[in-house]
Amino acid sequence: MKLYNSLTKRVDTFKENESGKIAMYTCGPTVYHFAHIGNLRSYLMEDVLEKLLRYSGYDVKRVMNITDVGHLSSDADTGEDKMLKGAKREHKTIMEIAKFYTDAFFNDCKDLNIKTPDVVEPATNCIDEFIHMIEVLLEKGYAYQAGENVYFDTSKLKEYYVFGNQSEDELMVGVRDDVTEDSNKKNKNDFVLWFTKSKFEDQALKWDSPWGVGYPGWHIECSCISIKHLGEYMDIHCGGVDNMFPHHTNEIAQSEAFLGHKWCNFWFHVHHLNDETGKMSKSKGEFLTVSLLKEKGYDPLAYRFFALQSHYRKPLTFSYEGLDQAALTYKKLKNKIAAIDVAGDIDAAKVTEYHDKFAEAVGNDVNTAMGITMIYDVLKDDELNGATKLAVLNDFDKVLGLNLTVKEEMETSSEDAELVAYVEAKIEERKNAKKAKDFQLADAIRNELADKGIIIEDTREGVKWHRA
Repeated sequence: MKLYNSLTKRVDTFKENESGKIAMYTCGPTVYHFAHIGNLRSYLMEDVLEKLLRYSGYDVKRVMNITDVGHLSSDADTGEDKMLKGAKREHKTIMEIAKFYTDAFFNDCKDLNIKTPDVVEPATNCIDEFIHMIEVLLEKGYAYQAGENVYFDTSKLKEYYVFGNQSEDELMVGVRDDVTEDSNKKNKNDFVLWFTKSKFEDQALKWDSPWGVGYPGWHIECSCISIKHLGEYMDIHCGGVDNMFPHHTNEIAQSEAFLGHKWCNFWFHVHHLNDETGKMSKSKGEFLTVSLLKEKGYDPLAYRFFALQSHYRKPLTFSYEGLDQAALTYKKLKNKIAAIDVAGDIDAAKVTEYHDKFAEAVGNDVNTAMGITMIYDVLKDDELNGATKLAVLNDFDKVLGLNLTVKEEMETSSEDAELVAYVEAKIEERKNAKKAKDFQLADAIRNELADKGIIIEDTREGVKWHRA
């Protein structure tokens, strides 16, 4: 398997620390508001990566944090705490806000077929771990106190800009809020490990610490939570490209200073989903959420299909026209698969052959577009019978997560009575045609129903039908 590594800036052959096992970490959401579909593009592609690793035979343990404290409105330790901002907006407590938007986030993930990580840990569960790491960093001389806060001293590092030699102005600053200088810092790039009441008197969540009552900085939580659950060596760390600086840069600085060795080998960054005016955000235009797409009549998996048609390292521009096209293509694809005649025995050798081809193609830096192309290759392969085609597509869907062969049950009501009567009459007519060995007429009836959006399927229990 090959994967682009943000540290080396090239596609490298993936190599895990412990044979066959993968420690994987995902930067989770700050749960002060709904996730927009731009945020969810990152989680969707990370989901594909995890499933691809499992598909390729690895034993994966994936951990995700939930940021429910400490993330300020600027990623560089300035502005208002996002959780406090959400609580004020909705006149609720921070914990009420955190619970509501955590649940909303995982509901969105469920709609998008994004697997819940093996471990999900809220930051507020790990205050003792944060304090311990900060104590060690102070003892080692990598941190200092100033203005009652505790800061990481970046001047003690041989290299700070590990993702490149650029200045912070060239490392994704365009996607962050402007940085306001903190006069307590010894160096411009130093960052907060622990805030005390000197920062915000009205901070709702506060804990006792050796440095006074306060709360952790944002960057410390991912380091501590990952080390707590994955140990001292991590294989893959994931996040959006806007996390690269300063968040992931700071994570590496404090983690490797704390551990005394290299921490994570591969860094996987997903690029932005933009709207037609630029980077998508919660503060401008129509707030694009999964719930909004559902209200507009879109299947959330049509958005997943839309995202998988593009490579994760390329910015993707969202438009309703583009989503409409993806939704139409996805529906046609599902209809083609639903119309497959399932007769025949599964050819296990062919399933294995396609499995290996798919793992190689998509395993070349998570090439999901190639994975979708291979769906059509299977459908066009005349050497495969229907049962084998469905088996191969089910195998592919372990990674793609598009519910390719899942059929929706048709709900009927009094308004459907005429349709039900029509379909059942056609099924009976087709049954009589097959008895009379008039297979041309039987196929014509199947096609007539398909043109009207009705899919029929011959099973051991008889003929079943559903809407496409």
